Formats: sequence, structure tokens, C-alpha cells
Amino acid sequence: MKKADIIIDKYFLTGDVNRRIFGSFIEHLGRAVYEGIYQKNSPFADEQGFRKDTLSLVKELQVPIVRYPGGNFVSGFHWEDSVGPTDQRPARPELAWGVIETNEFGLNEFADWSRQAGNEIMMAVNLGTRGPEDAKNLLEYCNFKGGTYYSDLRKAHGYKDPHNIKVWCLGNEMDGPWQMGHKTAAEYGRIAAETSRLMKFMDPTIETVACGSSNLTMPTFGEWEYTVLSECYDEVDYLSLHQYYGNQADDTRDFLANSNGMDDFISGVVSICDAVKAKKHSKKQINLSFDEWNVWYHSNEQDKQLEKWIQAPHQLEDIYNFEDALLVGSMLITLLRHADRVKIACLAQLVNVIAPIMTSDTGAWRQTIFYPYLHASVYGSGTVLNTQVCAPTYECKTYGEVSTLDSVCVWNQEAETLTIFAVNKDLDEDLETSCDLRQFEGYQVAEHIVLTNDDMKAVNTEANPNNVAPTHSNASRIENGRLHTVFGKHSWNVIRLVKS
Repeated sequence: MKKADIIIDKYFLTGDVNRRIFGSFIEHLGRAVYEGIYQKNSPFADEQGFRKDTLSLVKELQVPIVRYPGGNFVSGFHWEDSVGPTDQRPARPELAWGVIETNEFGLNEFADWSRQAGNEIMMAVNLGTRGPEDAKNLLEYCNFKGGTYYSDLRKAHGYKDPHNIKVWCLGNEMDGPWQMGHKTAAEYGRIAAETSRLMKFMDPTIETVACGSSNLTMPTFGEWEYTVLSECYDEVDYLSLHQYYGNQADDTRDFLANSNGMDDFISGVVSICDAVKAKKHSKKQINLSFDEWNVWYHSNEQDKQLEKWIQAPHQLEDIYNFEDALLVGSMLITLLRHADRVKIACLAQLVNVIAPIMTSDTGAWRQTIFYPYLHASVYGSGTVLNTQVCAPTYECKTYGEVSTLDSVCVWNQEAETLTIFAVNKDLDEDLETSCDLRQFEGYQVAEHIVLTNDDMKAVNTEANPNNVAPTHSNASRIENGRLHTVFGKHSWNVIRLVKS
């Protein structure tokens, strides 16, 4: 059996985990809102039309923050259309996704849903077809107590108390030619700076997120980040990253190595942020918001056949398989390994649209990717230890030589727990792994959770929702201060240790 070592030291720390890195995303796209979180005439709906089965699964995930309402959608969004009496809200052609938006579900409904789901709102403003004045008005509507036009308008709509939204995205993917009102880096940097400045005049307690590149392969990547930050560094708090991965070539080994690409992406953007910091002689640190990440490719062909200008079509409905869950696990490990700088992250998206949760008229179920997301969110709080891995490697097409083992350790000193997350990417062999835990005297194995399947393409469906589901392993033990375990071939693992 192949062997590996995980090396940690309780004094070598990466950084504290910000719970917001386990966030997600709801866009007015496909069935994310309509038939996803909201379906007025469903037998699963509560009195407000919120699907209780969806809410239950979202609560199970303990999602701390949800980005809303887009995404590409936000660049044509008139927020005023989405508030007030529903029978007076206008239906609009939605240009980003080629559908009709009824505005039956809007800003205040989402605030109500978020309160029930137990998460913060990460609100995006329209810097595509609109600008700073509109962003200021939206902030006034959401966060002012009263006594002004827009805050009193909110009260007239039945919301006496402000929504008190603290995190604001300054547009979405403004470098992309697909984006309504897309801009050059200099144009966007200036408008982002002025929008953030104006919003913070009104509410200095908020944090703002500037748009980074739409993905790592954009021809302007790097130059975009540097130019945008040169304009708005002093006014914003985070820079965004977006990246999706697919297995169009049906090369599982190469596909699973994409976490290396994600790691390189984060490290590169951190370097650019710090270069601008040095140029400006600034003491301020810009952190990262990886506010769109996931696997996305399964639905590409079927979406080409969609009829335009209909309401809430089955759009971007990737059916995730087991190998997708492995990559999502590795991506979560990558985010945790950068916990010193990645402070917000959003799995895109939450329900029906490239999502861990799927619904139909007869129920809701967990996709394969639900489980690593669940485990990271529930067990990933604490301080990330600088985790070094010594493991066998394999060659892949895109990234060359990569490790068969991805792992990160999170130590929660307050709860006296140590959690090891690990993905064995080897498709053929188990991996005997050890870790020196003598610095963690008294810690014992509480459980070893495993997600694996003999079929890399196995999926969960409404008819067979537990086809890919976690089990438990008895392979982990501590002897003479060392953890000994076996990570089965192609498996996601969570080893939870608690102090006895």
C-alpha cells in the first residue's frame, strides 16, 4: 500500500477560518428562486411561499452568508421593481439569461427567507446599467432606520426594521463582454471606488467587494486586478475571484487536479493585491472573496436548446456525480489552506442551478457535492494549521506532477477539536497515512467520515437520493501519539478528533 504523511505543528498557523468562506449564492437564474427557495403553490411551501424542504436542507448545511441577486442578473437589475405590493411589480425581459423576470420574489422576500435560513445577505449592486446613485439609494432602503425617502419607503412596504446588510458586491464580472454595461479596468476601478466611497459615507460599517477577473483564463487577468486596485484600493475591502471547472475531456485524473489551478489562482491574486499595497505604501490589506466557485459543465449542451423569454426554465441544472464531489472537497480544502486571505467564498449556487440541493414538485434531495460542503461548513471552524503533505504523485495533462493527497487540518481550541479533511485522488490504490499528534495530547478519534463510490459517475436522484452518501470508517487510530489511518482510493475523508 502507498504511504503518506501529514505534518502539522500547533505553533505554525495559517489563520483563523472566517465562517463566511462557507457561503453560497442565489441568483435570479433558472429555478434557483422560483421552484427552488420559493414556490407559492407547492405543498411544501409555508405561508410566504418558501419551500420548507429546501429551507431544511439549507439549515443542515449551516450556510452563513448568501450572495444575492446575481451574478450576471444584477447588471440589469432595477431593485425598485422587486419591492412593494407584488401585484404592482413589473415583469421585465431579463437580458443576462434571456428570460422573463416577474419580480414576484424580490429583495424583502429574500431578507425574510435569509432570516429563516439563518444567514447573512451579501448584496450586489448594479454597476452595469446603473451606478453609484442607485447603489446609495438601495443602501438607504436596506440599512437606514427611517426618516428618509427610501427608508420610509421600506417601512411603507411593511419592514419597520432595517435589513442591516453588511457586505456589498460592487457589480459582477465587469471585465466580461457578456456583462451588461461591462467596462475597462480603469473605468470599473473608478466607478467601484466612487460607489464604495458614497456608500460608506452613508453607512461606514459596511464592507465592499470589488470585481476581480471573471475567471483565471480571461486575457486581461492580472492586468485587470492591478489596474482596478490601483484605482479603488483605499475604498474597498475585498477583491473577488470566480472560477468553475469541468471534465469535458472525461479525464478524471486531470479533472481532480484542478484544485491545483485554484490554489495558483488564489496565490496569484494575493500577490497582485500585495503589489498594489507596496506601490501605495499602504498598511491596509485587501482580502479575497471567492464568491463564485464550483464544478459547472454538465448542463452546457442542454442549455443551448432552451427557449428564450420564458419564466424560470430548467437552466444550468448540472447533475453532479461522485468525481465532482471529490473535486468540490479538494476545492474546499484549498479555500481553507488560504484562510489567512480568503475571508468570503460562495459555492455557486445553492438550489437547482449548479447546486448541492435539487427540487421537484414532489420533493428535494442532496446532490453528491452536498456532503463535502456540509462537512466543511459544520466541522471547519477554528484555526487552520499550516498543513504539509508528503505523498505519492501522479502526472496529469494540465498541471504536470500533482499530489495524490489533498489535506488540511483545522484546530478549534475553544471546542478542543482537531479536524483533518483529506481527499485521496488515487483512482486505484488506498493510501496509508500517518500524522504526528504528540502536541495534541489527549485527543482521540471521534469519527472518520468517508464519501466514496465504486462508480466515479454515480449520481443522486430523487428516486435514489442516497446512491452517493457518507459512511464511517474504523481505519483511524492513535498509537503512541501518532494518528494512523487509511484513506481509501478516490475518497473524501473527515477525521474528527476530540480531547478526552
